[in-house]
Amino acid sequence: MFDERLPTKTWVDALLRRAQIEGAGAFVLQQGDESRGDVLIKVADLNGAARAYVPRTSMEGTRVFVDLESQGIGPDEESVDAYVARAKARDTDLWIVEIEDREARHFLTEPVE
Repeated sequence: MFDERLPTKTWVDALLRRAQIEGAGAFVLQQGDESRGDVLIKVADLNGAARAYVPRTSMEGTRVFVDLESQGIGPDEESVDAYVARAKARDTDLWIVEIEDREARHFLTEPVE
């Protein structure tokens, strides 16, 4: 869950803008709940590799993003796409964002673990 003061749609719009300003492609694949939906971010490097990032709450109570490669998802785009499809099917309030960037930048301002 994201900061209750900032609607998820606003956060997603800011992420898309950050990516686009830097010359990356950024798209919403699924629009979730505008106020409080969770977010799944897929980052593809356009060479067959990809990563998936999801938010978690750290032990200190702050929001961080987790690179799901540690759970066997990625770095191949096929496994990331399979995960995205499963996540999409199980949560209709989930925002799914895809970033296409040759440098595989995620453009998150939050910490990534």
